[in-house]
Amino acid sequence: MNAHATPENDTTHGELHAELSGKFDTTAMATETTLLNPRFYTTDFDEMDRIDVTPVREEWDKLIAQMKSDPNKGHFKKNADWDKVDWDGMDPALRAEFIDFLVSSCTAEFSGCVLYKEMKRRGNNPDICELFNYMARDEARHAGFINDALREAGVAVNLGFLTKAKKYTYFRPKFIYYATYLSEKIGYARYITIYRHLEAHPEQRFHPIFKWFREWCNDEFSHGEAFALLMRTDPKLTTSFANKLWIRFFLTAVYSVMWVRDHARTDFHNALGVDIDWYDQEVYRKTSAIARQVFPIELDIDHPRWIPGLRRMTVAMNDMEKARKAGGIGGKIAHLSAMARAGLAFAGLYLIPVKHTTPPVNVRLEPIY
Repeated sequence: MNAHATPENDTTHGELHAELSGKFDTTAMATETTLLNPRFYTTDFDEMDRIDVTPVREEWDKLIAQMKSDPNKGHFKKNADWDKVDWDGMDPALRAEFIDFLVSSCTAEFSGCVLYKEMKRRGNNPDICELFNYMARDEARHAGFINDALREAGVAVNLGFLTKAKKYTYFRPKFIYYATYLSEKIGYARYITIYRHLEAHPEQRFHPIFKWFREWCNDEFSHGEAFALLMRTDPKLTTSFANKLWIRFFLTAVYSVMWVRDHARTDFHNALGVDIDWYDQEVYRKTSAIARQVFPIELDIDHPRWIPGLRRMTVAMNDMEKARKAGGIGGKIAHLSAMARAGLAFAGLYLIPVKHTTPPVNVRLEPIY
C-alpha cells in the first residue's frame, strides 16, 4: 500500500527535508513548542496525591503487582537482532522523516517520565507514588532506547537540557487523565499496528528498532490501564455531562493531531509500505475499541465528514506553519486566516455525532492485537 500525497503536503515535505538534510539539531527540535510537538505537562500534584483507589482496589493491586514484576526489565537492550544501520546510505528524505519520528517519540516518552517522576517525588500517597515510580521507570527506558538509536545517527537529544529548556503546560488532573490515557493507548495501537505489519512484511523493516515494538507497546497498554483505574475512582470524571464534552474534545484533538503529524511523513510511511489513511484509521479503530473500557462515548470515524474534516485540518495546519516561518505582517495575517480554518475544521470534527457506549463493570483489559 502506498501513501497518498497532496500538493499541500509536498510543499511541507520539501521544507522539512531542506531543514533537516544538513546538520540535525535534535535537541532544538525536541525543545520547540508547537501545536503538533509533544509537550511537557505539570498539574495539581496535591490533588492527585489525594486519590483514593479503594473503589478499584482489587484491580489496582493486580496491575501494580504486574508492574512490580517488571516483565520488560531486560527488553530495552541491543542484541544480535539489532542490525547495523547505514544512516549515510539512507535516502535523505526518509532519513529526515525517520529522525523527526524518533525525536517526536523520544520527546513524548521523556515527557511522561518527567511528569510521572515529579508526581512520585511530590507525593505521599503510597498507592499513587508506587504507580508513578513504575511508570517513570518504563518511560525512562523507552526514551533512552530511542535516544540510543538517534545516537547511532550522531543526533542524540540532550535530555538533561530538555528538562530545563522545554516549556511546561499546566493541565488540571482530569485533563491529564484524559490526555495521557489516550496517549498511552494510542501509543499501544500505533506500535502494535506497525509491528504486525512488519511481521507480515519483514522486507520493509528498514530499522531494527521496530523489532522491539511488541513488548514495548505492552508497557504503553498497562500505563493506559492505570489511568483507566484512576478515572474509575471518581465516576463523575466519565459520567457527568460536562466531562463527556471534555472527553469528546480530547478524543477529537488527539486523533486529529495524529492525522496531521502522520501526513507530514509520507516518505517514512512509504518506506514501511503503509498507506497513511489506512494506518491512522486502523489505529483509531483499535484505540476506540480499547477506550470503551472507561469512556462512555467514541468518535464515529466512519462518518462521511470524518476524513474530509481531517484533510481540511491538515491543509490549515500546514498553512499555519508556512505563515509562521514567513513572518512579517503578511505572515501574521496568513497565520490568523489558517488558524481560523483549522478551528472551523476542528469544530466540524467535534460536532460529528458520537457513538454512545456502556463501559464494563470490570476495567482491566489485556493487549490482544
